[in-house]
Amino acid sequence: MTDRFIGKVALVTGGGSGIGRATARAFAREGATVVVSGRDAENLDQTVKLIEAENGRASLVIADVTKQEDVARMVATTVERHGGLHVAHNNAGVFGPFAPLADLDVDGWRNVLDVNLTGVFLSMKYEIQHMRSHGGGTIVNTSSNIGAHRRLPGASAYGTSKAGVSFLTRTAALDHIDDGIRINAVSPGASDAPMSTRPGESREERDARLTPHIPLGRVGTLEEVTATVLWLASPESGFAVGHDLVIDGGATA
Repeated sequence: MTDRFIGKVALVTGGGSGIGRATARAFAREGATVVVSGRDAENLDQTVKLIEAENGRASLVIADVTKQEDVARMVATTVERHGGLHVAHNNAGVFGPFAPLADLDVDGWRNVLDVNLTGVFLSMKYEIQHMRSHGGGTIVNTSSNIGAHRRLPGASAYGTSKAGVSFLTRTAALDHIDDGIRINAVSPGASDAPMSTRPGESREERDARLTPHIPLGRVGTLEEVTATVLWLASPESGFAVGHDLVIDGGATA
């Protein structure tokens, strides 16, 4: 590992499981003080304990990214507790429901858009407000190869939300590059994360279902996704602005 994030404070939404947890641990291993946020206190506490077991520094903030007051408090608490905010990974998201558009439940549609898209908007809004007054920073949003880069029948809500994240990333990047804030996105495909696995499905069953659609012949590892997030958040990607980096084993090639 490197020391790319020593002295930095990193905020990860959706940090209680999957990509968010893995990214939070990776930031901590490279020296960052990490704040993980989400709605499930037990899962967040487990992430903090995993980081501390590796001699990292972490804390948690309970917040619902669909609620403006929660997001404002999440950022304010991070700054008050640790003295700043330098890096943000806006990762909180939901996957379903899946149905043909005419059969899609309106409440389900609204929930997906609220979490996946409005949650990223609100998170960036308050992160940027702090960063532009304190020397800048980097933001990485989690989009998806579905919606942003490929089409999937039945994925109207999810795909639309993630296409919106990718577009929002590009416009925000141009809006705020003069503020010293670099904003990019990562678009994972199928990976070894809970969101890629159906309820009751074993890992072997999941892999058998997904790998025929992946030219590389396997699902991605969490380490591969988090390495991409950390690269986008680090000075190593300093010329990348408004980019949406697809990591899906060739599924959208």
